Formats: sequence, structure tokens, C-alpha cells
Amino acid sequence: MSFDADTVHRRRWMILSALCLSLVLVIVGNTVLNVALPTLVRELGASNSDLQWMVDSYALVFAGLLLTAGAMGDRFGRKPALLTGLVIVGIGSVVASMASSPTQIIAGRIVSGIGAAFVMPAPLSILTAVFPPHERPKAIAIWAGLSGAGAAFGPVASGYLLEHFWWGSVFLVNTPIILVALIAGVLIVPNSKDPHETPLDPLGALLSIVGLSALVYGFIEAPNHGWAGGRTLLAFGIAVLALGAFGLWEHRSAHPMLDFDFFRKPAFSAGAGAITLTFFAMFGTFFLFTQFL
Repeated sequence: MSFDADTVHRRRWMILSALCLSLVLVIVGNTVLNVALPTLVRELGASNSDLQWMVDSYALVFAGLLLTAGAMGDRFGRKPALLTGLVIVGIGSVVASMASSPTQIIAGRIVSGIGAAFVMPAPLSILTAVFPPHERPKAIAIWAGLSGAGAAFGPVASGYLLEHFWWGSVFLVNTPIILVALIAGVLIVPNSKDPHETPLDPLGALLSIVGLSALVYGFIEAPNHGWAGGRTLLAFGIAVLALGAFGLWEHRSAHPMLDFDFFRKPAFSAGAGAITLTFFAMFGTFFLFTQFL
């Protein structure tokens, strides 16, 4: 479904609402499980390692694929990437809700993390295409600010569902959000993509996935194996090598997946830094919370 420019401009705040739902979905997916962990120990006999990977598998896959998924959305269309990601998140949620073992829950969380990696970058790209330059800072601030709503909604909703329904219902808490976001995405969200149709960067994608996954894995394993432990240092070493090679390749590539020249622009660097620190603090808090459950 295509929309003319006047229609898109007139509906821009409705479109922002739909895009905000997608962000809330990603955040809820990362927080919804924390309250249910003690219940999963009783119902499924989950070990501490199982609990850790139920939580961290989502973040690991999400972080590793985020840059690549964003590049694919830019190349093939951000709206299809967003809608596909929403469907994948829904599938992962259903798989986890019907699980009969910790392994199946982890598998469902991995699937949801894949979907979230496609959902997360698309809304911000669509937002910048929908809003004129003078309104973008306000729109982006609203979009990013609602991440706190998702962070608060996840644990509260999980607690309510655990009290009134079976434990698998906590994985379905985002189902209404997915349905509304899907309908809104189809009906009002316009499609956009890179007008230059830049070719994909397979090597850059591989290096970024390896580097980011290793980096996140190192942070996950450090509390258990020590920051100077062999497994932790190996993960960080792989991350340094892969991300270093990624940076060198992107500088030399004719069609880089991430153009580092953007970081020479103060406005871009400041915005990227602010968003990075905000989400680092938020997800870091969730991570520390799970370590003390």
C-alpha cells in the first residue's frame, strides 16, 4: 500500500504512534521474563544457567543482528522489515509460551530476538523519512522516551499474568501490541528505503555479527567466569579482532554497511552517543537485576 506525500504528512503523528508501539514491543520482550524466573524454576526445573540464557539469548541475538537487519531494511524496504520482524517476534513468543522445557523457551527467545533485530531499526528510519527536519528532534524524543513505558509495562504485566494465569502467558503479553502494530503498520505506515539501492555488504555483515555477538557474550559470561577468566577474555578478544576488521573493511569498501564519515558530524555523533548511553544504562540495569534474582 502506497501513500502520497500529503497523506503521509497529515498522518505523521499517527504513524509515530504506530512506530512507538514497535519500540515498546522490543523493550517488553527484554523485560517480560524477569518476574517469571522463580516460577520457571518451580514449574520446569530450570537451572541457573537455563535462567541466564532464557534472558540473555534474546539480547545476544538482538545485538548481533541489529546492524545487519537495519542494513537489509534500508536495502529492501523498512516497512517489510518492520512487519516481518513483528511476525517473527510473535512466532517466538508463541513457541516460548508452549514450551515444556527450558531449552524450548531459550529457542523461542532466540526467535524473538531475531524478530526484534528487524523491528528496532526500521521505525527510526521511517520516522526520519516521515517528519520534516524541524519536527524530527521532537518525534525522536517521543519515540525514545517511550522505551521507559515498555520497561515499566513488562514486569507489571508479567506479575499480573502469573497471578491469574499459567506461566506461559507471560510470553504472550506482547501479543496485543504485535497485532495493533501489524494492523497500523499495514494501514498507515509508509514504506521507504535507501534511494541509492546500495548493494549489501556480506563481509561487513558477517564481521559485525561476529564482533557484536562476541562482545555481548563477553559481558554475559563475565559475572560467572570473571572479567579476567579465559572464556571472557576470549570473547572480548574475538570482539576486538572482528570489530577492528569490520572498521577497516568499512573504510575500504565501496558500499559500506556503516559509513564512519557520519561520525564526523557533531549532531550525528552526539545523538548516537546519547541513545547509546540511554539504552546501555537501561539494559544494563535489567541485566544486573537478573543477576540478583
